[in-house]
Amino acid sequence: MPKAPKETIERLNKLKKTIEEFRYASHVLNESPISEEALDSLKRELVEIETKYPELVTPDSPSQRVAGKPLEQFKKVKHKVAQWSLNDAFTEEDIKNFDERVKRFLKDAGITKTPTYTCELKIDGLKVVLEYEKGLLKTAATRGDGVVGEDVTMNVRTIQSVPIRLAEPMNCIVEGEVWMGKKQLENLNKEQKKKGFEPYANPRNLAAGTIRQLDPKMVEERKLDSFIYDLAESDEALPESQEKELHFLKKLGFKVNPHFALCKGVEEIISFWKKWEKAKEKENYLIDGVVVKVNESEFQEGLGYTGKAPRWAIAFKFSAEQVTTVVEDITLQIGRTGVLTPVAHLRAVSVAGSTVSRATLHNEDEIKRLDVRIGDTVILQKAGDVIPDIVKVLTEMRTGKEKAYKWPTHVPECGGDGRIERIPGQAAWRCVNKNSFAQQKRKFYHFVSKHAYDIEHVGPKNIDMLLDNGLIADFADIFSLERGDLLALPRMAEKSVDNMLASIETARKVPFARFIISLSIPQVGEETANDLADHFGKLSKLQEATFETLQSIYGVGDVVAKSIVEWFADKHNQKLVGRLLEQVKIISPEKKEAGSLPLAGKIFVLTGTLSSLDRDEAGAKIRALGGNVSSSVSKNTSYVVAGESAGSKYDKAIELGVPVLNEEAFLKLIK
Repeated sequence: MPKAPKETIERLNKLKKTIEEFRYASHVLNESPISEEALDSLKRELVEIETKYPELVTPDSPSQRVAGKPLEQFKKVKHKVAQWSLNDAFTEEDIKNFDERVKRFLKDAGITKTPTYTCELKIDGLKVVLEYEKGLLKTAATRGDGVVGEDVTMNVRTIQSVPIRLAEPMNCIVEGEVWMGKKQLENLNKEQKKKGFEPYANPRNLAAGTIRQLDPKMVEERKLDSFIYDLAESDEALPESQEKELHFLKKLGFKVNPHFALCKGVEEIISFWKKWEKAKEKENYLIDGVVVKVNESEFQEGLGYTGKAPRWAIAFKFSAEQVTTVVEDITLQIGRTGVLTPVAHLRAVSVAGSTVSRATLHNEDEIKRLDVRIGDTVILQKAGDVIPDIVKVLTEMRTGKEKAYKWPTHVPECGGDGRIERIPGQAAWRCVNKNSFAQQKRKFYHFVSKHAYDIEHVGPKNIDMLLDNGLIADFADIFSLERGDLLALPRMAEKSVDNMLASIETARKVPFARFIISLSIPQVGEETANDLADHFGKLSKLQEATFETLQSIYGVGDVVAKSIVEWFADKHNQKLVGRLLEQVKIISPEKKEAGSLPLAGKIFVLTGTLSSLDRDEAGAKIRALGGNVSSSVSKNTSYVVAGESAGSKYDKAIELGVPVLNEEAFLKLIK
């Protein structure tokens, strides 16, 4: 058995000391210097070291428990009311932007009154849809994919807080959350321990697993609970506000969460959110955020829905999942627009269901604010469950060997003399040479990529060769390449040349959204490009669009609008577009009502390798049918499409009860 290195022993002792300090602060002093998730991550690292070097284990060493969850199948029920997902907000700025969008849309609709908002606790359980006929419970179903759910009527009937008969003999459909109390989980885990079984991990997973049990007696024994929050459909007139709707639901006999508030503006919303981020642990149920809704029903109707979510509501989430890891290096990355982004290279770690080895540090100011150094132990989280973000440095773990990062004055990859400059009014730095070779290469790589023109046989290696030999200087040059030009290049065979020219010819017809993506307009990503293409339909309309017009588009904020206007106003860019239009034809998007498309409102996550098409092709087909593609699995995911070698996303889907499609089932669905 190998002997532990000195550095490993030092690391282990630091971990033990730090964990004990944080545990004391949390459990004795009732303070929270770091999240429980981050503390668990430190414990996991400690266990990994002890597993590798058993001689280092001591009786007082910390430990943790891991548990699984059940999943069953039921017959399907088609929802009579579409089940929408909510967009998420994670910061105060996000909620301010939401408020501005709401007011802008109301103004455009001719509504001059100022909206108010209801704030309700976002219960972390399993969504259910209940249908009543003449006041009697007829059907209970899970959300499923938003169109079809699982029939769990017999199980829901065992939940004491769900009325079998309403106070009024009305026909209605209501929506709410089924959950298990923390105390009930504690009692169940005592029984598990007596039986010699592993404890259940958390009440959310156990509630989801319980509601899918085939035996209603088992469901009754586990004593699930519920909160109802929405009257989705009724044969009687709906209340004129969300606040009155909650009171009406309570009058009908439903259990309504009492902790909701009417807020007159953004500051009151933020105050409510801050209050419950601190107080959430005091309740007997899990709370993962606050749902903010426009209170007035007439305003909700005026705002309507996007393809996937209501415009009048948003989920204001609490902090994301967190883990700890070590910063092994910090490097600079040059983007397509010349902006320099510091990137932390991390000891690989799993967070929110995926393995992460890099995290953006955003800019120089962020490095200084965090005081992050090479060698530091840091808390990492996924902002929005997607983007890796370092939120805190654990200075308690420092040994004195950490190295501070020195921001450079010159970056050779910028070209020329390598000078860099700070962008006026921003925290970002960029290359002074706006046409650096590194930057131009990245733009060309992006231009021919699957997300843009998708020129199959013109990848990075061929782009490098074309640039090195002076055959291309801007994007349009790709389409004017001649066979003789390419055959003159080293190691270029006739078949390779023919393949390149055939791919280039195919790319002369390009969908409008991918044309926009190809231009490398700062701040404009794939989703924004699709929104712009759908809104304007033609390039000429986008080129002429004013700041105010762009700003009014849902999903396009001030920064993006300003960037688009400035990009098209630049004479160099105008010339670039003009040359491209001499070579290519833009295909305008078909005008279709989002709600009429077969996958409207459905969210897909792709994992593993598909044999008949790649992920980009699969994503394009999903979007063409009205669906959306996400990079992470959540309880709002409609389907996970699992190919060969499916990874942690598949496991997450099973854990959350998200339907999983194999390639054959997916192909049937998109046909």
